[in-house]
Amino acid sequence: MGANRPNRRKLVAKPRVTFPVVNWRALLSGAGVCVVFAGVYQSTIWLLDQPIEAVQIHGTFQRVPAVRIEAALADYLDEGFLSLNLTDVRDSLAAVSWVARVTVRRQWPGVLDVTVTEEQAAARWGKAGLLNTKGELFVEDATHLPAELPRLEGPAGSEKVVAQRYFELQKRLEQRGLSVTILSLNDRGAWAMRLSSGVDVRLGSSGIDDRTERFFRALDQILAEQSDKVAYIDMRYTNGFAIGWKKAGARNASIDSEIGPHG
Repeated sequence: MGANRPNRRKLVAKPRVTFPVVNWRALLSGAGVCVVFAGVYQSTIWLLDQPIEAVQIHGTFQRVPAVRIEAALADYLDEGFLSLNLTDVRDSLAAVSWVARVTVRRQWPGVLDVTVTEEQAAARWGKAGLLNTKGELFVEDATHLPAELPRLEGPAGSEKVVAQRYFELQKRLEQRGLSVTILSLNDRGAWAMRLSSGVDVRLGSSGIDDRTERFFRALDQILAEQSDKVAYIDMRYTNGFAIGWKKAGARNASIDSEIGPHG
């Protein structure tokens, strides 16, 4: 037998691990610059975020007490100029009675600029409410009700519907030297109004648009010269209307020469 040959192992070279060369000087220099910028930024923010120096309030105030505006702003005046939440300020001012719109902005340096627009009351609602020009109930229990405003009435939630009909009627009546003093919608859906001449108008609950047109035709053709003698006009008929006279009792009339059934 031949001699045993020694085992030969193939040597495999291990992969060489290399690391990127780090320019520590540049890295440290860059980090230093970042620290400097961060410090400058924080210092600038600190300098700018000082307490508010002044408040400028713009607006024509007739119903909004100045003390209410000042009280609504008082809690925010110690806050920083930049950290102050403008939305919170706006919401606080908007919650004041008779305030319709609020604009709040920062004015450099350190001034809070506030513009307040008051609500414009267009009508009374029920016993103590007030509606604005959009038909929105903005005061439910007013301590002062302007006597010159018309009174609108209706079920809860019908404010905009009643206000819209009032605006439509009022526009046409003004062209005839009249106005609405009371407009009501009852729970059964029936409409009625009182004019500035003292005449009560009953429109009922159906065909309101058609009855309104007939009312204005009657007003122009028959009632214009006799309105001081009329107590009421009842439009709840298919083709005509009924007039209640102040002195001579009740008399019927018809635009279409026919009194229809009551409806």
